Amino acid sequence: MAKTTTQDLRQQVGQLLILGYDGLAVDSKLRTTLSTLQPSGVILFARNIEDPGQTWRLLRDSQATTPVPMFLCVDLEGGTVDRLKKVIAPAPSVEQVFATGNRKLFRMHGKILGLEARALGFNTDFAPVFDLGFEASRSVLTSRTASADPKETIAYARAFLRGLKDSKVLGCGKHFPGLGEGNLDSHHEMPVVQKSWKAMWAEDLLPYRELRSQIPFVMVAHASYPEVTNNKAPASLSKKWMQDVLRKKIGYKGLIISDDLEMGGVLSTGDIEDVAVETLRAGADMFLVCHNQELVWRGFEAVLRTAERDRKFAAHVAQAAQRVMGYKKRCRELRGFSAEPKSKVVGHLKKIVTDFTRIVGGEVIDDRLHTTREINV
Repeated sequence: MAKTTTQDLRQQVGQLLILGYDGLAVDSKLRTTLSTLQPSGVILFARNIEDPGQTWRLLRDSQATTPVPMFLCVDLEGGTVDRLKKVIAPAPSVEQVFATGNRKLFRMHGKILGLEARALGFNTDFAPVFDLGFEASRSVLTSRTASADPKETIAYARAFLRGLKDSKVLGCGKHFPGLGEGNLDSHHEMPVVQKSWKAMWAEDLLPYRELRSQIPFVMVAHASYPEVTNNKAPASLSKKWMQDVLRKKIGYKGLIISDDLEMGGVLSTGDIEDVAVETLRAGADMFLVCHNQELVWRGFEAVLRTAERDRKFAAHVAQAAQRVMGYKKRCRELRGFSAEPKSKVVGHLKKIVTDFTRIVGGEVIDDRLHTTREINV
């Protein structure tokens, strides 16, 4: 077997990283970062999105820094998590769409959000939320959940994922193994969920069990489940959750990605170097560092240095990179790049989203809701 060179290893580590950044354009500093790290993907937030054309150019220029297709990512759920509401139109929340009880609208929700994403250059939407809408998490998750009933959550999520697929956009189940019983925001603190394995298996894990073959990504939470693991480690650093439960017991074969490693919920357990290495060691294929460029570089270099001196860890990095690259080669959603969105397309998108919001709210629409015929993506 050929010896892995440092350059090979750098490329492998790059394929495990999805990063975020500041700014509305790829400047020389960002271009150097992207060209050097060769990340698996990028994720944009509201801070990066000023108008449809600018967003499309930012994604196009990010992709141009590497010959390998990127996951071009966004969090687009509708409601409170809607990065495109100011440049297209506000989309209804999961809670509002689910309240209609209409599965056609569940699918349309995914399709319309997917159309928005695809038109602006994205190919990956970190949605839908699989978390159950229990009272404990109401103040944190608000309108992002469909139902406290796992079967109802599955019905919504299955249809939403089909809608995303209709629009050639990849989806993601989150936040594994479930934040429905968490009462702290993992962006700032680590939730501790006191729930038995039997209850987790029957409730929070049911969407992952039922939809395991439909989700390209599973995003793992920075929350701990001491009744299951007998320790305080978050699921994002837990071999038991990622390898034993998600891979082996549930049989998930897609890509496992940790939630943003800049979040307080995980950095409360160690610095960025530690958590970047440990999330991979525990079974993640990929990790997110969504903003701070110093932390992006530190996380990347820590994984690289550890792989250079630890053969077992290097083997895991190689296996994870192979899984990511294998998926990219098979993935139709990553082939090609949408045309730059013209004003007519943006206008159609605004009408589609606005009409859908009115339908969800029970208003009568005079003309039928058009979708893909007007949006050439």
